[in-house]
Amino acid sequence: MARQGSTTAIITCAPTGAIHTPTMSPALPVTPEQIAAAALGAAEAGAAIVHLHVRNPEDGRPVQDPALFKEVLSIIKDQSDVVINLTTGGSPHMTVDERIAPAVELAPELASLNMGSMNFGLFPMLDRYPTFQHEWERQHLGNKDVVFKNTFADIERILKLCGDQGTRFEFECYDTAHLYNLAHMLDRGLVRPPLFVQTVFGLLGGTGADFEDLAHMHRTAHRLFGNEFEWSVLGAGSAQIRLGTIALSLGGNARVGLEDSLWDGPGRLAESNAAQVERITAIARLLHRDIATPEEARRRLDLRDSTR
Repeated sequence: MARQGSTTAIITCAPTGAIHTPTMSPALPVTPEQIAAAALGAAEAGAAIVHLHVRNPEDGRPVQDPALFKEVLSIIKDQSDVVINLTTGGSPHMTVDERIAPAVELAPELASLNMGSMNFGLFPMLDRYPTFQHEWERQHLGNKDVVFKNTFADIERILKLCGDQGTRFEFECYDTAHLYNLAHMLDRGLVRPPLFVQTVFGLLGGTGADFEDLAHMHRTAHRLFGNEFEWSVLGAGSAQIRLGTIALSLGGNARVGLEDSLWDGPGRLAESNAAQVERITAIARLLHRDIATPEEARRRLDLRDSTR
């Protein structure tokens, strides 16, 4: 939930990610210029935070090239004070060293951190697309032997390498075990509140996208962390707006973006990341929630401002 006294909603937008592929949507940003433009559009629409991945500009394959991240950050920081959140998740096909390289080199104010290892199944998407623009897309989606690896040693290493540089974390929790892993790190003094807890629903290998899944994760987080966390919800695919709405109605925060869902309603592809931000911010206002500015998000998450 939002920490006590917070009435505004922190909206995060994840413009591109590493799950969806270029065949799936013409709106999916691929080049540094496209990703930066998508992030700026989301910020203009009301996102306080943008969660960034990059891709090979030639074929859209997910990569973790620090030079590409630098290009994206340079454009964004020149035009916006939006909070920048760099991924340390990258893609489950990458090594831990590959995944953390951009955050270690660029020392962002915020970085994502998956709180455990898990099976990662994208293969059901194969049935929806008879052909692909690039052969890597079929290989990327079709592997049933993928494990996203974040062991306790990996998590501790990322906390140390990035935390020593002043980076704070968005803790991505795909099931209740990940919440307990985070509580363990808190008990050991390896993380400190306020915790930014992003509960993730609807990815095969993690928890489901039913209301009861959300309610259980919410109860567990509240029991473990009391009022010392900011709760945000990420719903995959068709669950994005539905679960985001429930989170907002409970006083929490929400994440949208083409990383998590390509859709803007049943059977209708989103034209942009900004369109999804506009939809969730409109819902928030209907629920009598104002939208947090980047400045307020920094204050509530205890971030240092690295925009300039």
